[in-house]
Amino acid sequence: MLITNTEEIAGKSIDNCFGVVSGSTVRTKHVGRDIMAGLKNLVGGELVGYTELLSEARDEAMERMKLQAQSLGANAVVNVRFSTSSVTAGASEIYVYGTAVTVV
Repeated sequence: MLITNTEEIAGKSIDNCFGVVSGSTVRTKHVGRDIMAGLKNLVGGELVGYTELLSEARDEAMERMKLQAQSLGANAVVNVRFSTSSVTAGASEIYVYGTAVTVV
């Protein structure tokens, strides 16, 4: 499955368009990560636990989008975009969407 944030894939032509596909996940903070983040706020620096959490959430959302595209018969997703939102206190959604296509 080819995934790109561009409208086209260099060297390929779009043969069929299936429409918008998406994937999302909602994640909450982990108590252990939250404690470490609180301590890190005192001294500054990257909140590694949250960085890992967001990376895992992006991967999961992407996988869900790819599965939806595959179920339609697509072999690529173009014009991919990410969005985030706060669902409730301590929980955020990662949403990814793009256009499922067949390229040759």
